[in-house]
Amino acid sequence: MHDLLVVGAGPYGLSIAAHAQARGLDTRVFGRPMQSWRDHMPEGMFLKSEPWASNLSAPGDRFRLDQYCARIGVAAVHGRPIPVETFASYGLWFAREALSPVDERMIEHIDAVPGGFAVRTEDGESVQGRAVALANGVLPYQHIPEALRGLADAHVSHSSRHSDLGRFRGADVTVVGAGQAALEIAALLAEQRTRVRIVARASRLDWNTVPPPWVRPWHQSLRAPHSGLGSGWRNWFYAERPGAFRRLPERTRAAIATTALGPAGAWWIRDRVHSGAIDIRLGRAIEAARPAAGRLHVRTAGPAAGAEEFETDHVIAATGFQATRERMTVLAPGLRHLLAERPEDTPRVGRGFESACPGLFLAGLVTTPDYGPAMRFVHGATYTAPALIDGVERYLARLPRRGGPVVPVGRRQTRVPVAVPSDT
Repeated sequence: MHDLLVVGAGPYGLSIAAHAQARGLDTRVFGRPMQSWRDHMPEGMFLKSEPWASNLSAPGDRFRLDQYCARIGVAAVHGRPIPVETFASYGLWFAREALSPVDERMIEHIDAVPGGFAVRTEDGESVQGRAVALANGVLPYQHIPEALRGLADAHVSHSSRHSDLGRFRGADVTVVGAGQAALEIAALLAEQRTRVRIVARASRLDWNTVPPPWVRPWHQSLRAPHSGLGSGWRNWFYAERPGAFRRLPERTRAAIATTALGPAGAWWIRDRVHSGAIDIRLGRAIEAARPAAGRLHVRTAGPAAGAEEFETDHVIAATGFQATRERMTVLAPGLRHLLAERPEDTPRVGRGFESACPGLFLAGLVTTPDYGPAMRFVHGATYTAPALIDGVERYLARLPRRGGPVVPVGRRQTRVPVAVPSDT
């Protein structure tokens, strides 16, 4: 039986595995490395975060993005966005250099067994471990507005399901949302001469400002320090002190988790969106949609805009992700029910990212209510990975020598599901 099974091979899973193996834990990692970055983002997209805030985490400050970029002759410069393809390649390099080989099979089922857990791979093999770190990214938590659910894939899709927008050349596409994913996809569609409109509840589009220079007078740095989530003391606290964030009152954490760093576009895409090639319709939401003669008939409405109807060939819902218990279908029902009281609740984690089920550790988006907005971004892995492995080591030290059944502890849950804009 292995010490730790890491389920997921994105930035969080790879970082957790790197720290676990460096500490001598018998670790197995499952998943296709950087899958969402390689297979679920269109060509031509860029990272929204700064290069220095987009590192995967390994002990000793090794295997950083700038080190990889230097190897391949690409500049990793503050204020200059990195292509998603470069970041995905960096993650593959990290996996090769920092870890023992990753088992690229996907995990279909996780359940408790005496002494730990068993995971079942896509080809039916069962592998056991004393602890599990679930770091399966955001794809299981895709959120599509209710009015669009149940419609055929030919008419409606989530923004995270597209690696090639070429299929929409010559079509009419409606993009729902006002975050980075919506705005960048709309720009890419317009630039390939697709007829595209944006529909969003927001009354205006928000834009991140150009980051201040890396080197600047001390008084400017003191007033608005750089952080992995942008400049300013509030962002610095979210980015650099997730452990302190966990000590805030629960009501405060819940409010921050659902409102901080809301939908906004990167400064470098603003001119592309406002080029005149995109029909931008703000202050309205899709109320209904139905197939009509091979297309989709859509009705929108809003407080100021009134009702409006139009036809489109396809709707791309860039409407973010909701990390709820019901969407954690890789977990056996018995485990899933331990994590939160209601299906629509977000599971909670305690010290060391341990869930209400001892030995089951959670990482990434789902931990936002407890550790803050940084957990929605790659930058959060730098805190999560070593802290989670601290938790795993404490858990393993508690186990009896021969192991024993996993016994649930008191539930932790929130009444507010984590809803995240798709610009993370």
